[in-house]
Amino acid sequence: MTMPFLDLRLATRRNGSRDGELMLVSPSGQRWLSAGPTVKTMQALLDNWALQAPELESRRRSLDASGWNEGETFDPDECMAPLPRAYQWADASVYRNHARLIYQWRNEPIPPRYEDEPLVYQGGSDGMIGPREPIVAIDEAHLVDLEAEIAVITTDVPMGVTIEQAADRIALVVLLNDVSLRGLIPGELAKGFGFYQSKPATSFAPVAVTPGALGPAWKDCMLDLPVRIELNGERFGEPHANSDVVFNFAQIIAHLARTRCLVAGSIVGAGTISNADPESGSACITEARVREQLSGVPLDRLRPYLRHGDRVRICAMGPHGEHVFGAIDQQVVIHSPG
Repeated sequence: MTMPFLDLRLATRRNGSRDGELMLVSPSGQRWLSAGPTVKTMQALLDNWALQAPELESRRRSLDASGWNEGETFDPDECMAPLPRAYQWADASVYRNHARLIYQWRNEPIPPRYEDEPLVYQGGSDGMIGPREPIVAIDEAHLVDLEAEIAVITTDVPMGVTIEQAADRIALVVLLNDVSLRGLIPGELAKGFGFYQSKPATSFAPVAVTPGALGPAWKDCMLDLPVRIELNGERFGEPHANSDVVFNFAQIIAHLARTRCLVAGSIVGAGTISNADPESGSACITEARVREQLSGVPLDRLRPYLRHGDRVRICAMGPHGEHVFGAIDQQVVIHSPG
């Protein structure tokens, strides 16, 4: 079982291997030490969470007492995604306002049971990318969109868990950018078989944080903080991650485990963060465009999707202005195959 009171901040350092090196990060986010040798990777830790995570916390307490003098300076540029490849990546859509606007964009009604059970799809989990890696797209015509989200990483989740039991299987909380190619989505969904080409690699902030480390910012199994999105250095949105949600993470996980188990290292997302208050801005371009249309902006004057050279920055803001997970800071690159 997981231990929600654990106070840990973890990251994965690039070392030439697929899975990188697990890093124990200081509470300030300024220093780090290798978590090894017994747990060399994030997946190894998750596989043996009940034993290894408390040992890491004990080590973290000792380092706190000594001032982390033996640690090295933490550099997000050296980081991969906290879990560079995952056994699964299941993403939900629990923000009412986002669902309302996106289904309006698709000219479809919101699914009739949207508030009865979580709406979830399975994304690509074989290659997650780090906080400073570029968003690589083949063509601007694919309409490259950002999507700021919160997700959790689980330990082993047995089939048939209750909501209360599911909450205890949440090991870590992460911040991500679930990039979408909006120009490809309608054609893929029209086939009746879901996303694939329209969902490229997902980007993650450098630091994964235990619920216990979040303190009051972990409320009702959701992150209770605003998430700030900047596009080319300007504020794009700052929606609150625990506002106007239909389901929380424990409910999503229990839904996923109704007929199957989830193995340690499963990533579960809550979908694009969205608040009804227009002053909060947006966490994806499509939502912002729909809002513009509703306010009377002509189609040819709507804000554009991401273009080559655009820079996206996403961070969750703590009560004292700190970046809880570090920041995603990426540039869009249009790449020609071959």
